Amino acid sequence: MPELPEVETVRLGLNQVTLAQEIRGGEVLLSRSIAYPFSADQFLVGLNNVTIIDWQRRGKYLLAKLTAPDRSDAGWLGVHLRMTGQLLWLNQDEPLQKHTRVRLFFTQSRELRFVDTRTFGKMWWVPPSQPPESIIAGLQKLGPEPFSAEFSPDYLTKKLRNRQRAIKTLLLDQGIVAGVGNIYADEALFLSGIRPETLGAVLNLEQIEGLYRAIIKVLQTSIESGGTTFSSFLNVLGVNGNYGGVAWVYGRTGEPCRICSTPIERLKLAGRSSHFCPQCQH
Repeated sequence: MPELPEVETVRLGLNQVTLAQEIRGGEVLLSRSIAYPFSADQFLVGLNNVTIIDWQRRGKYLLAKLTAPDRSDAGWLGVHLRMTGQLLWLNQDEPLQKHTRVRLFFTQSRELRFVDTRTFGKMWWVPPSQPPESIIAGLQKLGPEPFSAEFSPDYLTKKLRNRQRAIKTLLLDQGIVAGVGNIYADEALFLSGIRPETLGAVLNLEQIEGLYRAIIKVLQTSIESGGTTFSSFLNVLGVNGNYGGVAWVYGRTGEPCRICSTPIERLKLAGRSSHFCPQCQH
């Protein structure tokens, strides 16, 4: 699943190519890709003749603020890429990818194409005068953004206190911190020297402060690299991310640790794979 750096990479790209251009219709090829309104036709009507003025990100959600000639507030377009979703900025005459689900047509014969192999991705049109979280229920459950002032070592200490769950599992809880997923939890735990199965309750202040710094560092590094290419992730221009080539542990089972040369190991926690170095993490 695309995580914060991949979604942020898409957001930055969308802000470069889609702003100040009017949406002039579209096509829904898979109705269940539309989470709201429940009618695909109503979804397209809500987005017709509107302009995107800004793309924002909340956790792994993309949110486009909309305006229209007759009103400053035309609602929001929400997108969650889930496992395999892609948003691609293309010419309308380019052949459709096999798993194209939604097409939004813009001026100058351009389109924003939603491609999703496994069909878990969703799109929402949030009507005017309604906050996005009133329609997109998942937004209500998110913890603070990693780069926000609210997310701090003190905050993390309070959230981990007395938690008898593996730290890797806790980092994947979007109610604790928004946007961190399997890749960057593994990477942050490696940089902070903490094994993924360590219980949150046993971490001391020094470890928590190190984990906080590591989370920020790996997310910043990945954003600078354009995200990680895994499964089918591409940015809006169809380009792969570069972080995977410098990952410390994620996806490197059996390969030598970049620090000590010990083979990277993998274990499963709550059904999710965790990669770690048994020498560097303890």
